[in-house]
Amino acid sequence: MKINEVRALIQLKPVELNRRRRHLAAAHTTEDFRLLARRALPRSVFDYIDGGADEETSLRANVDAFRRWRFAPRSLTDVSAPDLNTKILGQAVSAPLGLAPTGYTRMISALGEPAVMSAAAAAGLPYVLSTMATTSLEDIAAAAPSAERWFQLYVWKDRTLTDQLVQRAAQSGYSTLEIAVDTAVSGFRVRDVRNGLTIPPALTLSSLVDIGMRPRYWTSMLRHPALQFANVSSDDADDPAGYTIENITSQFDPAVTWDDVARIRGQWPGKIVIKGPIRAQDAVRARELGLDGVHLSNHGGRQLDRSIAPIDLVSPVRSAVGEDFSILVDSGVRHGADIATALALGADACFIGRPYLWALAAGGQQGVSRLLQLLTDQLRRTMQLLGVTSVDQLRREGPSLIMRD
Repeated sequence: MKINEVRALIQLKPVELNRRRRHLAAAHTTEDFRLLARRALPRSVFDYIDGGADEETSLRANVDAFRRWRFAPRSLTDVSAPDLNTKILGQAVSAPLGLAPTGYTRMISALGEPAVMSAAAAAGLPYVLSTMATTSLEDIAAAAPSAERWFQLYVWKDRTLTDQLVQRAAQSGYSTLEIAVDTAVSGFRVRDVRNGLTIPPALTLSSLVDIGMRPRYWTSMLRHPALQFANVSSDDADDPAGYTIENITSQFDPAVTWDDVARIRGQWPGKIVIKGPIRAQDAVRARELGLDGVHLSNHGGRQLDRSIAPIDLVSPVRSAVGEDFSILVDSGVRHGADIATALALGADACFIGRPYLWALAAGGQQGVSRLLQLLTDQLRRTMQLLGVTSVDQLRREGPSLIMRD
């Protein structure tokens, strides 16, 4: 081989000096973002994202459940112009993908919910703000007034506070309300207990040593306001912080029933769904109450361990409620092929949680944007290789394109 031919084969890339951009450019899977987050965060904070309840059986099973499905693609079809555009609860979006609610997001990165909201808005995707957010409903609305904003509601023991949250979300222009129905009590998360990230905090010696080894993380935290649950802060002068990580779970109410859902349906002017490991019978009841859909979720394996993987609920729920009812699903979504699997089984869209937190820790808003682009690229390529060119076609022809391993 001649020297000129050798030179033509060797294409050296320019060295990226910016550390963050270099790491993000090298992230090609959600697992890459997970590893970047693990390097960036103190162990106790990383485990807060990464861990699940009890034996973490559901945490593992959520991901494995997607892997049990196999594609049977159509051949010799023109897939030169795939279209990911669709609607979620009647709202036009750029892809069948949304960002699920996560609590205490500014503990992951000081940039917090505003960075996630901005990345979602730029991608044309919905973002669900949690009641347990560290940025308020109003501040998120002011930062992204034209974005597709949803609000996830916990029904507190304090029903007055619950009603106030519903009213504030409506006044701030949130289009959709998600009522979480899987938090009668808080799940038991062993990693958090072992790391001392408990209520109240009781950090172990190893946790304190690990914290000292992440100066970049703590420097960033110290430059920003203290963490608080911004949506439930108190007006009481004797208790300006209001609810904290030490007392917030005391508001979880094991007495919540369908009557509470019906009452909130009467208060809320927009779209409304319930979120949790919803069985087919409960989905039918939700529809009868006038709800617009269900968000199938087991809280990413963080609440009831050994609960069924939400992806395995999609088909029975779709069969029970019919076509004209929205089904959203999260827990275990790690690849664009997972989104294609969910749609082929009858879902309208997938939502992600942990992956965007990993991306946020790895690269802030840029990291979340990079992750969303990665997932939509994977979905587009999967659709093309399946032989379909639109989300509607994937849902319509899905049963013929997928089979259980």
